[in-house]
Amino acid sequence: MGRATLIGFSAVAMWALLALLTDASGSVPPFLLSAITFAIGTCVGLVARLFMAKPEKSEKIPPQVWVIGIAGLFGYHFFYFTALRNSPAVEASLIAYLWPLFIVLGSALMPGERLRWNHIAGALLGLAGTFLIVTKGGGLAFDPRYAFGYAMAFVCAFLWSGYSLLSRRFPSVPTTIVTWFCLATSILSFACHLALEETVLPANAGQWLAVLGLGLMPVGAAFYAWDIGVKRGNIQVLGAASYAAPLLSTLVLIVAGFAEPSLRIVAACVLITGGAVLAAKSLIFGERNDNRPATDGAGA
Repeated sequence: MGRATLIGFSAVAMWALLALLTDASGSVPPFLLSAITFAIGTCVGLVARLFMAKPEKSEKIPPQVWVIGIAGLFGYHFFYFTALRNSPAVEASLIAYLWPLFIVLGSALMPGERLRWNHIAGALLGLAGTFLIVTKGGGLAFDPRYAFGYAMAFVCAFLWSGYSLLSRRFPSVPTTIVTWFCLATSILSFACHLALEETVLPANAGQWLAVLGLGLMPVGAAFYAWDIGVKRGNIQVLGAASYAAPLLSTLVLIVAGFAEPSLRIVAACVLITGGAVLAAKSLIFGERNDNRPATDGAGA
């Protein structure tokens, strides 16, 4: 379980590159960028399949797995982009980032799982740290005029947490299925681009490299790693630790010279790290844990 949890957290680390690489990709509109990067993510899965052991027998994939996977990947991005179009980015981002808390709370409903006080407390500390990061130490102003955008942000948080939790119910479905989720998301994103956006491609080699980097890691390998983590790792720990993504993203931007260090960042670091340690205390300190890992049949 510990190894799968770490693999799942590697997805969070890769998502930390999302802001930097997106900024470096130029003025490519969101749905077109999603279409291109998920196409690259599909290639990541196709290449990975060449090096994975073939299952002894091919099992039929339940229809609901396709619905869960495509709704999770495409639905999250569709509603997130819609939220950003219809509400201020700060408020929309914070609402969308309720998904780690939803994962921690929703895990109590999963077979073989047990929600403990430290999981909830760790998730709330992470949420507080995320608040500092997203708001830059300022306040929030929820304006009723943007209610539709706020609702869309809530839906995207619900969809991603639902995808993560429901994926755990199908541990025997191999992680290679994510390849086809990425392909479907790419096709649907391109359709949305044609309907809603003007085409703007990367302007130079540097921007194309940023798009390639997005497709290889935060919009590629990260989703395969996340699938392994939520199916076979400690999902409460993963949920709480996911709040590290905005912190790591900010630290990456500081290192790259796009942001300035501050006491706010230090405070957020303490809150998010402390929350993750608290949520993972049973793993870190070797305490007895009543949670049982999902069966190990998910071919990675």
